[in-house]
Amino acid sequence: MPQGGNRTFVRFQDCLRLAASATLLAAGGNTKHMKIHEYQAKEILRKYNVPVPGGEMAITLEEADTAAKSLFAAGNAVVVVKAQIHAGGRGKGGGVKVVKTLNDANAASKAILGMQLVTHQTGAAGQKVQRLLIEEGSAIERELYLGLVLDRASAKVVFMASQAGGMEIEEVAAKDPEAIYKEYIDPAVGFQPYQARKLAFKLGLKTTQINDAVKFMTGLYKAFIDTDSTLMEINPFITTKDDKLLALDCKINFDDNAMFRHKDLKELRDLAEEDPLEVEASKYALNYIKLDGNIACMVNGAGLAMATMDIIEYAGGSAANFLDVGGGANQEQIENAFGILLSDPNVKAIFINIFGGILRVDVLAQGVVNAAKKLNVQIPIILRLEGTNVEEGRKILKDSGLNFLVGSTMKEAADMAVAAAKGGK
Repeated sequence: MPQGGNRTFVRFQDCLRLAASATLLAAGGNTKHMKIHEYQAKEILRKYNVPVPGGEMAITLEEADTAAKSLFAAGNAVVVVKAQIHAGGRGKGGGVKVVKTLNDANAASKAILGMQLVTHQTGAAGQKVQRLLIEEGSAIERELYLGLVLDRASAKVVFMASQAGGMEIEEVAAKDPEAIYKEYIDPAVGFQPYQARKLAFKLGLKTTQINDAVKFMTGLYKAFIDTDSTLMEINPFITTKDDKLLALDCKINFDDNAMFRHKDLKELRDLAEEDPLEVEASKYALNYIKLDGNIACMVNGAGLAMATMDIIEYAGGSAANFLDVGGGANQEQIENAFGILLSDPNVKAIFINIFGGILRVDVLAQGVVNAAKKLNVQIPIILRLEGTNVEEGRKILKDSGLNFLVGSTMKEAADMAVAAAKGGK
């Protein structure tokens, strides 16, 4: 996480999303990873013979009641009512309830369904709960952690395990990094049984559980690879009092760039869980991530976008978004990008930082002029332009009759943007 005081990247998930954006965009990809709900992730795990608790998804109180009745009738002494949102920390926020009677299950469903659930990952606004998972309870003996992620430094998948299950893995990594065990997987040979056994022994599993653990981890790895995942997290991975192993919770993110291979997975996308502006941007192939500042950024290139946000912060301001229009943006995309930036009520100024290569500066300038006139933009627009046809672009801006502010350097333009956002000249 960036250090040094009150940075733009206030929330940990913003850091992850933006880091992923920079890496993927540098390779020509999209900014985002597609997320799915816990109940959807567990359905995928079942296909790979990874044990998960039985349960049903519900979107109405009637469906939740029917699911709870079914589980109690099957002999379950405990039922768990879980909010389904794309964020962690649901239990701490009141989105997970363990109940022992049907009346209590009904009360829990009424309390959770429709609530605005606030967790450390949702921000203060929270996320409205529109789905529930009604699940059978488990006799938990130990809570552990398993996870797979792409490690770009080594160009390998890393399989992580920890005895600190149930905790946020970022917190564990910060306080006690030695508590996280890692196995790096050679893509040429895949995940090997000996690696699974090493992790199982480090987790302190019983001898009688080792073979099941190898099957469990092998199934996870196969699911990760087959679905083009970028993250697969089982937290907690539990052992039960009768020595079974279960994925009590599951989080999976997929690589957007691979979804053309997975039409079935693409259909799992829940647009209600995503920021409306980010959804709108995806319609126009714009790489946009909303942040908490008041200076909107429009940039071509992920690295330049990150540098732009940093220099805004250095100048004393804060970025309202990450927006990369890409190297081949046309005027229509630029106009749509403006519309999205202006839809954020927090935006007080727009900073356009373009280094023209594939995207010519004159094309960008004409798109900016058209958008400003069409949308009747009333807030300051600050530009820093360099590259192909830069003089033609500057002339288009000058001849437009609009009051653009143009900085000769990134620092000068950033200072202008910060002053404009604060109400100065």
